[in-house]
Amino acid sequence: MKTVKRLLRPQQLRQVPEQFSWVDQALVQRHLIDRLDARAAALYLFLVTVADAQGLSYYGSASLMQRLHLSTEELGAARQQLIELELLAFEAPLYQVLAIAGTTAAPRTASTSAASASPPQARDAGGPVSLAQLLGQLEHRRGRL
Repeated sequence: MKTVKRLLRPQQLRQVPEQFSWVDQALVQRHLIDRLDARAAALYLFLVTVADAQGLSYYGSASLMQRLHLSTEELGAARQQLIELELLAFEAPLYQVLAIAGTTAAPRTASTSAASASPPQARDAGGPVSLAQLLGQLEHRRGRL
């Protein structure tokens, strides 16, 4: 029996917050996530989550290594993957999560806020998606391999 998508806790529907803490669906649609190892994906998720409205974060290497359980070499390799895919810019100690090439962020207005409050299936493709949706898409895609 196929599971029907439904909100489990409608009163806790996640909305895109004012800060830059959502993941661009183009990460999956353009197969960029397929080119990341788990460490790079974890670093990207962490930086997206903690970044400000401009995608900036000042988390130090020691903190990132501790929080993500990475060695110095693993952090460097993860960061390099993200830089090579143009998902991240880095000038110690500053990280900037970059817009995915070919995408533009729509300015937040009352209408975009209202759209983000609608159920995921009602959103336009290409708009922000929840982490659960991204992980579900990744799991589905890897299940087909």
